[in-house]
Amino acid sequence: MIDLKKIISHSKEYGFVFPSSEIYDGLSATYDYGPFGVELKNNIKKHWWQSMVYEHENIVGLDSAIFMHPLIWKASGHVDAFNDPLVDNKDSKKRYRADALIEDQLVKFQQKINKEIKKGEKRFGSKFEIVTFQKTNARILKYNDKIKNSKEKLNAALEKSDMNALNELISDLEIRCPVSGTSNWTEVRTFNLMFDTQLGAVADESNKLYLRPETAQGIFVNFLNVQKSARKKIPFGIAQIGKAFRNEIVARQFIFRMREFEQMEMQFFVKPGQEIEWYQFWKQSRMEWHKSLNLCQGNYKFHDHSNLAHYANAACDIEYEFPIGFKELEGIHSRTNYDLSQHQNYSKKKLSYFDSESNESYLPYVVETSVGLDRLFLSVLCGSFAEETVNNEKRTVLKLPNYLAPISVAILPLLKKDGLDDYARNLFNDLKIKFPCHYEDKDSIGKRYRRQDAIGTPLCITIDHDTLIDKKITIRDRDTMLQERVSISNLSDLIKERIGS
Repeated sequence: MIDLKKIISHSKEYGFVFPSSEIYDGLSATYDYGPFGVELKNNIKKHWWQSMVYEHENIVGLDSAIFMHPLIWKASGHVDAFNDPLVDNKDSKKRYRADALIEDQLVKFQQKINKEIKKGEKRFGSKFEIVTFQKTNARILKYNDKIKNSKEKLNAALEKSDMNALNELISDLEIRCPVSGTSNWTEVRTFNLMFDTQLGAVADESNKLYLRPETAQGIFVNFLNVQKSARKKIPFGIAQIGKAFRNEIVARQFIFRMREFEQMEMQFFVKPGQEIEWYQFWKQSRMEWHKSLNLCQGNYKFHDHSNLAHYANAACDIEYEFPIGFKELEGIHSRTNYDLSQHQNYSKKKLSYFDSESNESYLPYVVETSVGLDRLFLSVLCGSFAEETVNNEKRTVLKLPNYLAPISVAILPLLKKDGLDDYARNLFNDLKIKFPCHYEDKDSIGKRYRRQDAIGTPLCITIDHDTLIDKKITIRDRDTMLQERVSISNLSDLIKERIGS
């Protein structure tokens, strides 16, 4: 598994992601997407929108406002219950999320299990049987029990918002501050994650607004507007891509957890009683979508929730194996009719749907699919990053899905003279209308190839002296590095075929 530090370094060096406000020493947990990062991000959004909206007859789009009426967040429960459990170390003066500290400690236990397994492999060699070893090794059994029991206690404490139980768990696991190394903790307490601001010039409580902590509520309050204007019948979905904001106290792990992030969500409205069937459909469909990216490394798995949120009757996460371990990438939730019911109660406006087939009115149930765009971006980077040795030289390459690559084709004149640059420039001007192209004539051709590999460009086209005579160019494949002479007359069709869609 690749080190996250390499991904962070590569992202900055090659213009994918920069620390925000860097010349002012940065701003914690905020990042800017560079010239190639913004292209990759836009391509991911385009691919998701294509598969979610254009390829489904019964799903339409929406772009709701970031600022919404403050009662929306009261109805959704965010004002009263959108909290993180926080704890301070008295010696380091550092603040942490209590659940994150506990989860990190359980990861350490898992790492100790992995070390025991490696010792066993080394000791027993070809006779090593991992299943038997895990069932009989005393240390592994002890650590597995700690992990299992601690997870159960953690989930129960979070479900009941039991801060005392979290205090006891931190104490029982003998968790120490990563900075001071001490266990001198304050009591765990709650902290609301919403950013608030004021509407207008007068700063009184009646004008208080929030930056939205999620995009889903904009879909729910527009349910009837969309249904009537798009003339949709149940079941149908509403998709949205947009920014959300959470005042994360412990924002970390690069762009995995940020205070300003982007979500790609689809809320699917169904008839009550049919929600579990649709939940299973979208659960499998979304997993297949992620796997269809065909990243060269990284695994996916489902994490089914045993402790459900108050609004859900089924929920799971699709987890991806990041360099920091398996982490949530996308959530699929059967939200019942909780959200529509809450908004109907608070707004005093009917949100029921009249079903002409069954001749009845009801509040639809909702199945949600929600993926963090920034996390998906990170999974694509991590899953495409490779380091290879070619002719005793190290090559770093992003083996991105071709249709996601920031640049599809790089046009590279062999030399910046003899008319090669003019010929290459004319070819670039012709192709840039059809494909995302890049022109470069600085440095040796080998260095330019390596730079395009690191950016993830699938195809490089080289114009040499023979091109002026035979009207053929050399096209180089990023992944295989094979080079082929082809006629310029067939170039557009060849690029389209290789890039895919």
